[in-house]
Amino acid sequence: MNKYIWELSQWEHFSWNEAELLPLVSTARLKQGQLIQKIKALATEELDRAEAKIFEEETLKTAQIEGETYNPQSVRSSIYRRLGLDYAGLPHTERHIDGLVEILFDATLHYDLPLTHKRLFGWHAALFPTGYSGLVEIKAGSYRTDSTGPMQVISGPIGKEKVHYQAPQAHLVPREMERFLEWWKTSKYSMEGIIRAGVAHFYFVTIHPFADGNGRIARAIADMALAQDDKLAKRYYSLSAAILSQRKTYYEVLEQSQKGTQDITRWLVWFLQCFITALDTSERLLRNIFQKSTFWDKYRNTEINAKQRKVLNLLLDAGQEGFEGGLTTRKYRGITKVSRATAARDISDLLQKGLIKQNEGQGRNVNYDINW
Repeated sequence: MNKYIWELSQWEHFSWNEAELLPLVSTARLKQGQLIQKIKALATEELDRAEAKIFEEETLKTAQIEGETYNPQSVRSSIYRRLGLDYAGLPHTERHIDGLVEILFDATLHYDLPLTHKRLFGWHAALFPTGYSGLVEIKAGSYRTDSTGPMQVISGPIGKEKVHYQAPQAHLVPREMERFLEWWKTSKYSMEGIIRAGVAHFYFVTIHPFADGNGRIARAIADMALAQDDKLAKRYYSLSAAILSQRKTYYEVLEQSQKGTQDITRWLVWFLQCFITALDTSERLLRNIFQKSTFWDKYRNTEINAKQRKVLNLLLDAGQEGFEGGLTTRKYRGITKVSRATAARDISDLLQKGLIKQNEGQGRNVNYDINW
């Protein structure tokens, strides 16, 4: 038996046990449909906030999988600029962060454009705008040459390294990538969409065509496959966040599946379970946005003034926990800059209309919160 599957004849003809995958696909489809339904019900502003939140999560987590830690504020700044949201007060971002954000946006927003060598080269160059990966100089925007030796995934100290995987030789990469891109084009019409995303990730990372950045690009390709499947140019879950929570297993399953036969059932089972986790996590991440949308939908015909709306939005953004100590007349005045009498009148009006409720307490301890 050959050591790595790419050493087999026609190795890219993967197989899997459909009966084992079917229950997972069914669960994923149900959760996916429920989440998409909630996303589509959001107003434009809420949808933009939800998309920004998920893009931020995906950017931070896909970098963390590779051991890189980005400044969340810089990531948010880059995402807000691209979505046309208010980024006042956020720092200027860095080129490599902009590059990763640009890849994720391109894969999702332009999912219907062809995946080509040129497009992949652009993604790779965006990841390494200085031509360096850490302190190591690399040729960005082109496939690897293996000039310093075979492409290996290793761990352990120098002299005691453990080789987890060795990729195809560099001279084979152009041919293998040509086959991958042809498979990408034809499989869109012949394969279950979520399974195709898992196969695409595995196929690409097995070729390992670049000197660095293969994992991030593989995950972007999987996201692009999923966007093609649901035909929604919006990011509503973070696959990388789910992978990061199981990073050790992620590498173990990849390593084991890249040895032996072309049967990648174990990898696809893991990928589908990870996708389901991503959907569940997204539901939790966006719960406050969903609650806020439901609240305003309920009171869409209730007349309130701009200052009342501003305070309510702040309370809604705070979630079920609300303001520490609840909303008080003093806090209302601090937020809106109105007189005590106006603050008391506005709060009384919101209370009477049922938008807020009074918490326990009397006298100076009287405070209020959203009437969820």
